Amino acid sequence: MASDRLYLDHAATTPMLPAAKAAMIEALENWSNPSSPHSDGRAARAALEEARRRIGAALGWEGQIVFTSGASEAIAIALTRAKADRVLTSPVEHDSVLRVTPNVGRLDVDPDGILIRHSSTDGQDGAKTILAIQHVNNETGVIQPLDAIAREGVILFADCAQSAAKLPLPQADMMAISAHKFGGPPGIGALLIKDLGLIHPSGGQEQGYRAGTENLPAVLAMAAALEARTDWLHRAAALRAKLDAAIEDHGGQIVARNAPRMPAIASYRMPGLSARAQLIQFDLAGISVSAGSACSSGSLKTSHVLHAMGWDEVQAGEVIRVSFGPMTGEVDIDRFIAQWTKMAERAR
Repeated sequence: MASDRLYLDHAATTPMLPAAKAAMIEALENWSNPSSPHSDGRAARAALEEARRRIGAALGWEGQIVFTSGASEAIAIALTRAKADRVLTSPVEHDSVLRVTPNVGRLDVDPDGILIRHSSTDGQDGAKTILAIQHVNNETGVIQPLDAIAREGVILFADCAQSAAKLPLPQADMMAISAHKFGGPPGIGALLIKDLGLIHPSGGQEQGYRAGTENLPAVLAMAAALEARTDWLHRAAALRAKLDAAIEDHGGQIVARNAPRMPAIASYRMPGLSARAQLIQFDLAGISVSAGSACSSGSLKTSHVLHAMGWDEVQAGEVIRVSFGPMTGEVDIDRFIAQWTKMAERAR
């Protein structure tokens, strides 16, 4: 990436931390298949299990960890192989949840994107229910109050791709995490699960719950990234507050303004200018942002999240997402605000 570019799309992928890069390079020099019975394979197995322990310790997680290719695979394993009678979720979930739950109950959200409590989440009818809810929304940054949502008799699955290593893990039975959201490499993640008995096994590796040779270099890099992380969200909160104020001062609209939001993610509407036009102009100015989820923004389709929150087609089509990383500073926010201001004035 050119040194003069400003990267504000960390919710899509954030750069690898130096410690993660070093761990991955070292592992690539000394790697064998963890399933092989010889001494090299046994050494790889020992490194894999030690990394599993390190990741659990870094996250404060005492349950089981099943390594996957990322959060999307962890979500698919949890929701398609759960020992449950039904699945409930919300209409503001990530596409990877909606794809594997096409015919399940969708619970309503309020205009801020917060799940509206409903008796169907209580499991009082005797059916074993899995409730699949995103901890932090990847488009709006809205934080769902998962600890208040959890109920006895309901299996709570939390998509923690955006919150893991940033916020404390919620009190959930299963969680999905993805390393490239917190400074690890792409292509590695995990399903955190309190009890493997909650899902059906599939055979293969990972105690029979995920087939395929484990990606040991990426696993070791993920462990290193978690151990190297720092508390930078307090700085992000100050930067986001400054950006929020500037956006409103220049006629913009903050998505989910009154909801609890992850400090590093925000979405903004610029009335009169489409998200597509905004992305082009920001990109030409050397600033990388996105419109909605990076997993679907290639087509720039209007956000299903915003529609579920009550935004119409025109309003939703004028929203972009800005997301920070550990190295984002005030000078970066000032540069973005200056470009936003020029574009908003032209749009008016």
